[in-house]
Amino acid sequence: MAEEIDLLVLGHQVRHARRRKGATLAEVSSMVGRPAPYLSQLENGKVEPKLSLVGELAEVLDTSTAALLAPTPPDRRSELEIRLARAQADPRFVALGLPHLKPTAKIGDDVLENVLGLWDAFAASRRAPSATSTPAATNGSGPAGEGERRIADRARAANLALREEMRACDNHFPEIEEVAAEGLAAAGYAGTGPVSERVLTELAAWCGFTIERVDNMPRTARSITDTRDRVIFIPDRGGLRIRQARSVVLQTLGHFALEHRDTTDFGDYLRQRIESNYFAAAVLAPEQPAVDFLREAKAQNDISVEDLKELFYISYEMAAHRFTNLATVHLGIPCHFLRTDREGVIDKAYENDGMVFPAADDGGLEGERVPRQWGSRQAWNAHGSFLLHGQYTVTDAGEFFCITSIETETDRSPHAISLGTPSAYAGHFRGHDTLRREYARSTDIEPETRLVEEWRDIAWPSAAERSHVLSAMPPSDRRFTPFPGIDLLDVYRFLDRRRRS
Repeated sequence: MAEEIDLLVLGHQVRHARRRKGATLAEVSSMVGRPAPYLSQLENGKVEPKLSLVGELAEVLDTSTAALLAPTPPDRRSELEIRLARAQADPRFVALGLPHLKPTAKIGDDVLENVLGLWDAFAASRRAPSATSTPAATNGSGPAGEGERRIADRARAANLALREEMRACDNHFPEIEEVAAEGLAAAGYAGTGPVSERVLTELAAWCGFTIERVDNMPRTARSITDTRDRVIFIPDRGGLRIRQARSVVLQTLGHFALEHRDTTDFGDYLRQRIESNYFAAAVLAPEQPAVDFLREAKAQNDISVEDLKELFYISYEMAAHRFTNLATVHLGIPCHFLRTDREGVIDKAYENDGMVFPAADDGGLEGERVPRQWGSRQAWNAHGSFLLHGQYTVTDAGEFFCITSIETETDRSPHAISLGTPSAYAGHFRGHDTLRREYARSTDIEPETRLVEEWRDIAWPSAAERSHVLSAMPPSDRRFTPFPGIDLLDVYRFLDRRRRS
C-alpha cells in the first residue's frame, strides 16, 4: 500500500463504515475471512492491510475503496480519537507516566477536547527531542546517559500504561479468546481436558506451520521460526519437556494468529508479548471448559488453582494467571496476581481488587520488594514450603486472602506465585479456613530504629547469587545503596541475634 496512506485514518474509516452498516467485528470477520482481532487491530491503525482486503471491506460494508482510503477522518469524533492516539504515542507524553486513556463511548467529545487542549499547550512549551539530539549510548554517564535514561523512562511508562489497560478490562481480552476458540475448533479439540500434541500439531497447521524438535538448538533460544518454510523449531524432548514445549510453540503461534508485525516500539513489543502469552493460555486452558469448571468450584466454595493446573496440564503460574483472565468477568471475583523471588522482589504483578503493591515514584513495580509479612514471602518460611501456603494479610488497603505456591520446576530460579482476593471473597476458595493472619500495615513494617542505628555502619553483607533480579524493565531512579538485592533489616536482625546469643 502506498506510504502516504494514514493507517489511523484508514482504521477509523473502516470502523465508521462498519458501524454505519450495523455490523459487528465478528460478522465482518466471517464475511472477509480474517480473524476479528486482526480487524480490530486494523481499525486501531496497528496493521497495514493489503489493498485487496481494503476492496473486500469496501464491498461488504457498502462503501467504496476510495472512501475507505480518504485522507481525512470520517467525522469529528474520529478526528479527536486520532489526535489522542498520536498524542499518547509522543515520547514527551509517554515520559509523563500518565495512565493510558482509552476513548470509550462513555468519554464524551468535550473530555477529549479538554485533554487535547491541555496537551497542545504542554507540547507548545516543550521542544520535541529531535533524532539528532539523542546521543549514542555509552557508559550511562553524561549526555549519553541522559539519553539512556529517557529510553528507560519511556519503557517503564509504556509498561505502566499497559498495566492500567489490563486492569480496566479485568485482564480479559475477548478478541484473543475468540481467535483461540476458532483455532481449537479447527484443530479438532474435544472441548474438555488438556490440549494434546495432536491438537497442537493441527493448530500449528491451521496457522500454516509445522513443528520440528531438534537437538542442536542455540542455548539462548527456546524456539526459532523459519517464516519462509513455515517451520517452528524447538529443542528435543531432553531439552524441553512436553508441558513447556506446548507453551513455547503457542507463544510463537500467537504472534502469527494475532497478525503481529515487526516493531521497534517498546510499548508495541510489550503488548505483543502480553497478547501472545494470553493466546497460549487461552488455547491450553480454553475459556468455556475453564469457566464451567470454575463456576462449579465456586458453587462448592472449593476454587483451587491447583485443580485448574491439573485439569489442563499447565503450570501453576499459567493456571493462576489464567484465573485472573476469567475470574472477574465470569465469576464476579476481583483478584490479584504476584510473582516474586525468594527475597520478595516483584517480577510480575496484576490487580483489580484494590491490592496496593509497592511501587517506585514513576509507578513501576518491577524490582520493588513486597513486605515480609505478605504470603509470597511467608511461604518460603512455612513448614513444608513445597505445599500451598494460604493466609490472610491485613494491609492499609484492607484485608486480603491469598494462596502462594513455591515453584521450583522451572527454567528460572525458584519463585513464588501468589493469587489473592479481598477477604470478602475468600469463602469461595479452598483453604479459606486457614488461621494464618499477618499484619502488614505501614505502621507494622517499619524497621526498628534501634537496629538501624546500631548496625547501619557496621554490617557489610554480600548478596547471594541471583538474589537481585535484573528485570526486563529498566530500573527506576532510586536512592543508591551499596548493597543492591540485600534486605538490610534481615541482616541487622541476624547480627543482633548473634550478638545476644
